[in-house]
Amino acid sequence: MAEESCPVALSELCLAQVCLSLDSLCRTQPDGSLRLSWAPLLPQEMADQLLHKMAAQGTLNDRTVGIFRSCEQLRLRRACVRSSPLSAEAFRLALCPHRLQELDASGVPGGLTGAHILSGLASNPECRASLQRLTLSRLQLGWTSLEVKEEQVGFSSLQGLRTLNLANTDLTDPFLEDICTLPKLEVLDISSTPVTELSALLGCRLTLRSLTAHGLRQLDMSPARVISILSQLHALRHLDLSDDRFVSAPPSAENDEGGEGDEAVRLLLEGGSGILPALVSLDVSGRKKVTEGAVTAFVEGRRGLLFLGLLATGAGSCDVLSGNNNLKVAGEANEKQICESLRRYRERECFTREALVHLYQLTNDMYDQTRPDILKLVLGGMQNYSESLHVQLVASACVFNLTNQDMAVGMPHPLLSAVVHQVLEAMRSFPSHQQLQKNCLLVLCSDTILQDVPFDRFEAAKLVMNWLSGHVDRTLQRMAVAVISILVAKLSTEQTTQLGADIFIMKQLLGIVQQKAMAGVVDSTLKFALSALWNLTDETPTASRHFIQCQGLELYEEVLETYSSESSIQQKVLGLLNNIAEVEELQADMMQEDLLEHVVTLLQGPQVEVGVSYFAGGILAHLTSRQDAWTLDQGLRQTILEQLVQCVYVCVCAHISVFFTPITCLYFLQHAAILTWALPEREMVSYRSFRPFFSLLQTSQPAGVQLWAVWAMHLVCTQNGVQYCHMLQVEGAVELLKTLSSDLDTHSNVRGMAESILGMVECHQTTSNPLRTQTEKGHHGRS
Repeated sequence: MAEESCPVALSELCLAQVCLSLDSLCRTQPDGSLRLSWAPLLPQEMADQLLHKMAAQGTLNDRTVGIFRSCEQLRLRRACVRSSPLSAEAFRLALCPHRLQELDASGVPGGLTGAHILSGLASNPECRASLQRLTLSRLQLGWTSLEVKEEQVGFSSLQGLRTLNLANTDLTDPFLEDICTLPKLEVLDISSTPVTELSALLGCRLTLRSLTAHGLRQLDMSPARVISILSQLHALRHLDLSDDRFVSAPPSAENDEGGEGDEAVRLLLEGGSGILPALVSLDVSGRKKVTEGAVTAFVEGRRGLLFLGLLATGAGSCDVLSGNNNLKVAGEANEKQICESLRRYRERECFTREALVHLYQLTNDMYDQTRPDILKLVLGGMQNYSESLHVQLVASACVFNLTNQDMAVGMPHPLLSAVVHQVLEAMRSFPSHQQLQKNCLLVLCSDTILQDVPFDRFEAAKLVMNWLSGHVDRTLQRMAVAVISILVAKLSTEQTTQLGADIFIMKQLLGIVQQKAMAGVVDSTLKFALSALWNLTDETPTASRHFIQCQGLELYEEVLETYSSESSIQQKVLGLLNNIAEVEELQADMMQEDLLEHVVTLLQGPQVEVGVSYFAGGILAHLTSRQDAWTLDQGLRQTILEQLVQCVYVCVCAHISVFFTPITCLYFLQHAAILTWALPEREMVSYRSFRPFFSLLQTSQPAGVQLWAVWAMHLVCTQNGVQYCHMLQVEGAVELLKTLSSDLDTHSNVRGMAESILGMVECHQTTSNPLRTQTEKGHHGRS
């Protein structure tokens, strides 16, 4: 089973819940920090995971880190406070008392410096010996504060250190000398630091196994001297001399920036197997003087080589690279190299971007291939560089290529969910970049993603609507409206209400409808806009009121006239007007004689489809159900009620042979002539609730109003009994139907329809609860 398809571990779920519930699990101390009110003695690994989870979720700060002051219950060994805003005092009190083996404090904001961390760790004698791995990348080291009680505290005070990462810090030569006196130092990363001299490395030449020296821009040494120093590091197995200067100038630019570093790499590659013969890993990505001949000679001279970084060198196509199955290459020559680049360079934006550019070109030709492995790598790049426009732009294009059409069908839904989350983050972060927004819309325009994948559809609808307001490109407009239409249909009533409260959204969608209606065109954009408006006003009085305030009634009456022969358009228009008619306080706005007479003409006729008549009947049933609110001629109301009865009879007769007994058929046929109405082949309508029907089912209502309501309920129950029979029970509609059925004044046709619905509910109960059925049968048998 793919990793993305596996359920989340119970421990992960518990840790996530603890992070969200810290306020209820803790008491606040006088200094504002938290302490757990009660906690068992957690396994050390679980305490480490809790700290890591808090950092990853963004809940770790001066207040919450206080729970780790309880060293007896929460014992830390491998601490990660990556990118968490901590002060020096909070760090000292919460983390330094622990006997740490590893600490990752990379990118920590809030004033905490490397000097604070060193002095705090050195204050614990156990930490001086126990700490083996320290990561302070992207951190201000603040060397001027490294004096405590007149005794300078340096890295050499941490005698147990084996791995030290100081990439992208203000490391200087004197402190590199201090570092190189560590007796057990094996792994060192000094990338992108202002170091000018590497001679200090000779101090650890017998222990240093891995050196990462990416992008040393201020190095002041001749290429020969650099190679001389490196060649004396007898324990060295992994060397990184890559550089990202290639992104700052076009490939054809004639400049010698970084030339000495490029020359040092050339000397290393062409120097023969006598230089660092034991290397198993070399990274020279981004260097300019790397030739295929030099790479071939280097690889052939080191049979034990396991990794070679050649991204952006143009030398990744050597035959010698493809003939060694044990050698992994980060480059751009093929899919394997590109994927290796994305795995290796998670911490380097420039290389991530370069690899994604080549991946995009590769995925342009990936038809009908489901590749969750590659999509996961792209997701990693988007997550690591969410604030980089360049990365998000090319990554979103790759995502579209990897999820386009049927390619998303086979993707694990948790993976797609995470990808969509990052796509929405990109839309939010770069609202003005049209190409990025287009890429994100293309990703969202997937049936699999919109229908099946869990993500924040409410947030997505808002983002797409905001984008739509500033763009008029027809292709993008069509995509945006399609996405909105589907998203709104998936929202809860509460979310739809919140979205509909923004009158700006209503204006935007009505503007699209008006634009299309004026041109008299029938296209997918018009249909999607009408569907979005229909769903937006479903059980949302505020949105319905905005519709009227924006002259929606007048526009929709024009649409009905313009598209008199387009039943698909008419059905969507009448569906929305039905939503308006359900809102009692808005019914007065619909008391327009011309409008209602037009709706009446759509009740029946040889050219009128059942869906159109259905919603026309719903509008009229709601408006005529309140006699005291009727402001037009009473004769018109009576005419509507009579035609409503006839219309429903006709519709009932179209399918009574399928759903009713012959006796029931006779009841319906005694008042109506049979007309040929086609049954809908699929669900014509869906309801979130039957509550808008409750007022229509009262015993005091006219028969036509009651008959339309029970027929509508019967229709959806026959099409989706599992959903709607359950809804009838939960919402209390069953009791209303029983009352209607038992009332002596109820018309026989209404009673017959109500009893049929109750029969379906009973049948559904029996089918969904076989244990109940067996019990009842056993009881009858004993009696």
